[in-house]
Amino acid sequence: MCIAVFLWQAHPIYPFLLLLNRDEYHNRPTEALAWWQGGEILGGRDGLAGGTWLACSRDGRLAFLTNVREVHPIPEAKSRGDLIVRFLESKKNPMEFAEEFVKEADKYNGFNLIIADLCSKTMIYITNRPREANVSVVEVSPGIHVLSNASLDSPWPKAQRLGHNFKELLDKYGEGEIPTEEMVEKLMKNTIKDNEIVLPRIYPPEREHQLSSIFVDTDTPLGRYGTRSTSSVCVRASGEVNFYEKHLENETWRENTVTYQIERMKHIALES
Repeated sequence: MCIAVFLWQAHPIYPFLLLLNRDEYHNRPTEALAWWQGGEILGGRDGLAGGTWLACSRDGRLAFLTNVREVHPIPEAKSRGDLIVRFLESKKNPMEFAEEFVKEADKYNGFNLIIADLCSKTMIYITNRPREANVSVVEVSPGIHVLSNASLDSPWPKAQRLGHNFKELLDKYGEGEIPTEEMVEKLMKNTIKDNEIVLPRIYPPEREHQLSSIFVDTDTPLGRYGTRSTSSVCVRASGEVNFYEKHLENETWRENTVTYQIERMKHIALES
C-alpha cells in the first residue's frame, strides 16, 4: 500500500527530501534500485506489471505513488505503476501532464500520484478517488507532506505519527546537513500499531490493525505481506541526487545507493 513523507521547497540545502516505504506481497517479483535500460530512469521496478512506485530521471523529473485503500477495485484495471513511467518519459510539464491524464484516470484503481519537475520547482498531486468526485489535480505547497492510502495529508494515525516524527528530526538538524539513512532507520522501521477505535474502517478491523504501522509485516491468506523496501531520495540545491534503497531480497535485507547530478539544476545554482 505504501506510505511516504517528504519535504518540498522548505530547506536551504535540500529542495526535496523523501522517505518512502513500499508494501507488497513478498512473492511478487521485484527488481531492485537501478538505472533502467537506456540509462534515463532510476528506480526499483515491479517485475510483474513493469511499472514502479518511485523513480526519477536524469533531467530532474520525479514521481511516486500510493494506492488508495478501497473495498471494490476495478477488474482488469490498468497498472498504476505505469503512470510514473509515462510521466518520466513525457516532455510535458507536470500540470500539462496532469490535465491531459485526467481524461483516462477512471481506468485505474484508486491512486495518489505525485509528479514533480525539480528544475522548475513544480510539484503536482493527482488522485482519482473518491470515485464520485472529479479527478483532483492540485499543486503541492512548500513544506512537509505525508502520503498514505487516503488523500494527501489525510489525518490517518500512522500518517500523523510519521509526519510528527519527521518534523521533530528536521527541527533537530535545523538548516544543516540531514543524515537521511539515519532518518530511514528511525522513522520508517516503526512497527507501532494503532488502537482499533482510530482505524479507518475500510477493511476488516484485524487486517487494518496489521496495516496500521509505518513498517508492515503480516501473514495473509495470499502469503506474507509487508514492507518490501524503504527508500530515501535526497536532492540538494546544487542538483545532486542521492537515491538510497534498502530492499528485501530472498528474505534478506540489502542496501543500494545511487548518486547522480541533474545538470540543469547545477547550471541554475551557478547562475543564481
